[in-house]
Amino acid sequence: MAYVITDNCVKDELCVEVCPTDCIHPKKDEPEFEAATQLYIDPEGCIDCGACVPACTSDSLFAAEDLPEDKREFLEKNATYFGK
Repeated sequence: MAYVITDNCVKDELCVEVCPTDCIHPKKDEPEFEAATQLYIDPEGCIDCGACVPACTSDSLFAAEDLPEDKREFLEKNATYFGK
């Protein structure tokens, strides 16, 4: 997985708008959006382009290798959301 979203996510979808591979979900028009506490990146869809990072206003996006130790659990949480 190239990039990971953590619990600081405010679900403003700015990252969704710039993602060239449509790998960030759930979106506002998806039934899971309201119940989700954050957005997630599909580890198989992410192409490691980094376009999402500068778009994020909540500092919740990290390259997997740069995840702070206290946020390491979000590697698995992002993958699990997509059933991986």
